[in-house]
Amino acid sequence: MKPNMKVTLAGLELVNPIIAASGTFGYGIEFEEIVALEQIGGLVTKGISMEPMAGNTAPRIVQTASGMLNAIGLQNVGVDDFVSRKLPALSRYPQCHVIVNVFGYTVGEYIAVIERLNDASGIAAYELNVSCPNVHAGGMAFGSDPGSLEYLVGRAKAAAKRPLIVKLSPNVTSIAHMAKIAAEAGADAVSLTNTFLAMSIDAETRRPRLTNVTGGLSGPAIKPISLRMVYETARAVTIPIIGMGGIVTAEDAVEFLLAGATAVEVGTASYADPRATERLAKELESWCRSHGVEKVASLTGALEIPRE
Repeated sequence: MKPNMKVTLAGLELVNPIIAASGTFGYGIEFEEIVALEQIGGLVTKGISMEPMAGNTAPRIVQTASGMLNAIGLQNVGVDDFVSRKLPALSRYPQCHVIVNVFGYTVGEYIAVIERLNDASGIAAYELNVSCPNVHAGGMAFGSDPGSLEYLVGRAKAAAKRPLIVKLSPNVTSIAHMAKIAAEAGADAVSLTNTFLAMSIDAETRRPRLTNVTGGLSGPAIKPISLRMVYETARAVTIPIIGMGGIVTAEDAVEFLLAGATAVEVGTASYADPRATERLAKELESWCRSHGVEKVASLTGALEIPRE
């Protein structure tokens, strides 16, 4: 029997729970000759700001044990260029929901980007980036302060004409508490986790390997921590959760679903295998079939905790 792979996320029906994460999938359209975009549930664009951003200077990517350290710095073409040149081509793949990652240095900039995107077609939802550790203002500054997060999410929700997903920072004392604040402020869903603030040093030169000194750690190394955070968040909020952090195999995705995620985002894996998202969508369906799972949605929150 062919399993039902559809999931519902913040009112959106996805063909499956696999979503390409922001930052590793370009603006989406660059992958159309590599990935069958109609075979994945959705994609999240690079972080889009009001004005173009050049990002940080190189070196800004470093390989680590079981992961990657990056300090790209949200390089992007700006909202006007994105809407006019990048977004229209994605209309060829209506089954693949386009989620736009939104960034600003100030609350006003976040709102301005959302208002500009409101007038564009072909967008399914917004992912509010309050967790980027690689910029010197905005980003993580909002995601790590409860009051700032509450205010930004409330303003963004009031401005947004589409579902609002809030991408949370793991660099906080309690991500479940921050998720609860986002939910109460109006978020339709939360995504977690973004990268962990980290650094790498070259012992020979005695210098940091990143020009930015610190960056965001991603990949399999962070999976156990991200998984725990999804589990804790699922016990604190009722809105849908998108889990991410080191997902490489179908089993990885299943673990996040069992912990409480409705869908998952795949990021760093796309660097090693540009077709990782499509591969995972197929492998997850095969996993469900071989394990007698009729509906992938039934896995969400189905973790069995042993009782003494």
